[in-house]
Amino acid sequence: MSTEQSIGPRLRRARQARGVSLRSVAQDLGVSASLISQVETGKSKPSVATLYAFANLLGISLDDVLGLDGGVLPDPQGSASERVPEVQRSAENPAIDMENGVRWERLAGGAGGPAESLLVTYAPGASSSPDGQLMRHPGVEYAYVLEGVITLRLEDDEYELGPGDSLQFDSMRSHMFANRGASVARGVWFVVGRQSGNLPAKGRGRAGSPSSHVEVLQRIDSMEHDD
Repeated sequence: MSTEQSIGPRLRRARQARGVSLRSVAQDLGVSASLISQVETGKSKPSVATLYAFANLLGISLDDVLGLDGGVLPDPQGSASERVPEVQRSAENPAIDMENGVRWERLAGGAGGPAESLLVTYAPGASSSPDGQLMRHPGVEYAYVLEGVITLRLEDDEYELGPGDSLQFDSMRSHMFANRGASVARGVWFVVGRQSGNLPAKGRGRAGSPSSHVEVLQRIDSMEHDD
């Protein structure tokens, strides 16, 4: 079973392991039970907001969703030959394609490291928050735009970032990302100082549906993987 095909069944197993009913999840996320069922059976792709909220509700991370085993950090007392960096080829990047045109590719990283990294692709018209709700959460986000134009809404300001542009900000500031252009936009994200918790900018919306990459990565290594 491919990574993409295993996402739904993995979410279902995590839900069942926690004794949470499908109807309860749907109610908490503000979506239909039919949608959750279709996501779990692989008949429908989740939106970014739905996947973030689903993962947060179950207390699982992106690595959990992808079925990745946590990496082993090198022993600082070990020899130089033992401290070999992990290498991950582009063809091996675990990826998730979202319903609304956002694609995540998990880049190389080990459990417990100082940062998580993602290659994120926004199709034309894609957004980190389809309903336009600004979000805030613990941590600091860094990003470098590789191609296209990504619009960052940061509180009351907007910034258009093209190839070679970069950003960093305290993620407790209200924000969202969007691709308003006619071509694909792509960038590398680094998330530093992740903590548990997730706060919407104004009110709590649909069960606090998150809309930023850090929130689904907050609990890396929180459970054992069964693949």
